[in-house]
Amino acid sequence: MKFQLLPSTFDENGRPSARQHLACFVIDDCVAIDAGSLAMAATDAQRKQIRDIVLTHAHLDHIAGLPLFVDDLFATLEEPIRIHATERVIRVLEKDIFNWQVYPRFGELENDNGNVLEYRKIKPGRAFSVKHLSIKPLEVNHKVPSVGFVITDGKTRIAISGDTAEPEDFWRGVNAEESLDCMLVECAFPDELGELARASHHFTPQLLQKEICKFRHRCPIYVINIKPMYRERVIAQLKRLNIENLDVLEIGKVYRW
Repeated sequence: MKFQLLPSTFDENGRPSARQHLACFVIDDCVAIDAGSLAMAATDAQRKQIRDIVLTHAHLDHIAGLPLFVDDLFATLEEPIRIHATERVIRVLEKDIFNWQVYPRFGELENDNGNVLEYRKIKPGRAFSVKHLSIKPLEVNHKVPSVGFVITDGKTRIAISGDTAEPEDFWRGVNAEESLDCMLVECAFPDELGELARASHHFTPQLLQKEICKFRHRCPIYVINIKPMYRERVIAQLKRLNIENLDVLEIGKVYRW
């Protein structure tokens, strides 16, 4: 499985930086998990192949690039872009994004080849197929309705928490898997902002350390979704905790599991 976190932030020279404002993961250059920077950072090959976008939730940093991605490809699409999301997330997209006020309601529009956008409803605990992948959504504990995922191509199996804090259903779900090749888990804030992290349902390094003991698989663990202004502090605090098998996912790097 080929896996990449797309860049979303740039340094003073206009080059992609290690900081992450937006969340968008691409699997095998053809399926996107979230779409924060999809329109801005996808390669030409990815742009040609990605027609399935799977959403964890509807916060802006996870969907910002979605309307622009559809807009960019509108005239050339030969098949609709399929958004896989829970019913509550779809309702938010239709009410607050694709509402003719913020952006066109692409679900009502067609190009010369037909529909350009369609929704595929997903339900927690029920696996669904996207391209060559099987994806199982698992409910997580966030400020808005959100899911994480267990994703497999039949050989490799990974888990992604999305944004969360103390996700009991997620731990039960991933622990029920026979094996995992890696897990990606969020850690948004440094320890000194623990009160904010709890209020917004995110992890800090210390909160993550308390929760990670619930994870039963021995596999690499990668930290994702670190707030960009606190990246260096979060990484330093994680290193001091010396959590077994844990590393920070590098932005832009192509991983193969």
